[in-house]
Amino acid sequence: MDLDYESLGIVKPADNQLPNYIAVEGAIGVGKTTFARNLATTFEYETLLEMPQENPFLERFYAEPKANALPTQLYFLFQRTQQLKEIKQRDMFHPVRVADFLLEKDPIFAEVTLDDDELELYQMVYEQLTLEAPKPDLVIYLQAPTEVLQQRIRKRGLSSEKHIEPSYLARLNDAYASYFHHYQESPLLIVNATEVNLASNQQHYADLVRYILTLKTGTHYYNPLADT
Repeated sequence: MDLDYESLGIVKPADNQLPNYIAVEGAIGVGKTTFARNLATTFEYETLLEMPQENPFLERFYAEPKANALPTQLYFLFQRTQQLKEIKQRDMFHPVRVADFLLEKDPIFAEVTLDDDELELYQMVYEQLTLEAPKPDLVIYLQAPTEVLQQRIRKRGLSSEKHIEPSYLARLNDAYASYFHHYQESPLLIVNATEVNLASNQQHYADLVRYILTLKTGTHYYNPLADT
């Protein structure tokens, strides 16, 4: 898929028309990392991406959630805070980037996966570690039903995800929806990603990019009808 403005049929916007920092979010399987990478290519931005493949506890968590939830969650917390620390130390003249996570949403997973004692410990660590995260100019929340997430997870066939329980995925998806229903920290775009193919359908992707370029403040909803 060609991702430059000309191939997408979009007039290249002036730099001051683009959000400097975009965070893409969504539950497992919704396609947030691929979409974040594509946006970064189109906008010629750096990427800041989660690295789940580096978490040595993740596959064990999916196989045995109760036994491995706390180390999995703490590893991700340490990883994300380290990434944000590195951002603050990098060249301030090149701040533009696209991320596929918000640090502020990290407790979503903790509340879904941890028991009360573990959650209390996690919250103590979180409060000590959390840096003042950069505020996105735009947050894009990709949303899809749990059944769609399951289909996409099966299709990509990652060994680390083969043991994900449908009940866990459903709880996580509901927690995301609740979180972003109340989110007001940055301009927010909620995208119904059920029927659109943002990974390989150039028209679907181009239409969403055009819409993104019109956004300024507030909460917005993008609910396209995909071509049949």
